[in-house]
This record gives sequence, structure tokens and C-alpha cells, in this order.
Amino acid sequence: MSDCSVVTKSWGELTTDELYSFLKLRTDVFYVEQKVDDEELDNRDREESTEHYWISDDAGTAAYLRVLVDSTAEHLDAHRIIGRVVVRRDRRGEGLAQALLRQVISTHGGEAMLLHAQVYAAPLYAKAGFVPFGDAYSEAGIAHQSMYRAGE
Repeated sequence: MSDCSVVTKSWGELTTDELYSFLKLRTDVFYVEQKVDDEELDNRDREESTEHYWISDDAGTAAYLRVLVDSTAEHLDAHRIIGRVVVRRDRRGEGLAQALLRQVISTHGGEAMLLHAQVYAAPLYAKAGFVPFGDAYSEAGIAHQSMYRAGE
């Protein structure tokens, strides 16, 4: 497996090259590959409390996710929301998303967290302690399942 060093930065710490690299990955996967038609740039990336986690290689960002903070919990006590989890096609199956999740849990494991998983990826999140709740639903034309992880 190639390097899996996780980088974490807030909006104000990002370089333009870092921003371009993970936005390109998100666009390549969500828009081109998955044909998502929802708004990608929702201004949540720019919030002071948003954290960006990624793994890079010589080709750019190999895997990415962001962690948002919502003042109102969507479910139980979860104010941290993991989203935009994405892995470049040529690096899938290497455990990069799990490495990103481990870093988030290492940083925020004492807090409850929530995510909206694409249904096929729910087992990945279950390995990290996330439990499904509610019914599956369509988000951006893709079947999703809300998942919750209690704080430790």
C-alpha cells in the first residue's frame, strides 16, 4: 500500500493547490462518475469549524472527507457530521477511507458523530462504529442510510 499519511487543515490553512486537488477529486467522482446533480460547493467547506482530511500521492488527492459542525444535532447528540467521503478510483480497496475515519475518530472520538452513507458503503462505516438509523432514502439520486456513532 502506498503512503497513507493523513493531512488535516481548516479552510484558512489550505493552499490553493490543496483545495484544487480535493475539489477535483470530489468533482471527478461525484459528478463525472456518479452523476450527482446536487450542489457540490455549498459554502460549508469555508466555515471556520470545518475540517478537511485527505491523503495525497503523486497524482493528487487520493482520498478525502470533511467534518462539519452543526449547532443543532440532526440525531441524538451528534453535532459533528462527516461528509464528502471519496476515494480516487485507482486507490479504492486500499483502506484509505478507513484511514481517514480513524484519524477523525482519533481526534473527535469523544464526541458523537453522524454521516449519510451511500448504502453500498454502510459496512465500511459500521467497521468504524457507526450504526444505521431510520430508513434508507435517496440523496442526490443515490440510496443513502444515516449512521450514528456515539462518543466514547
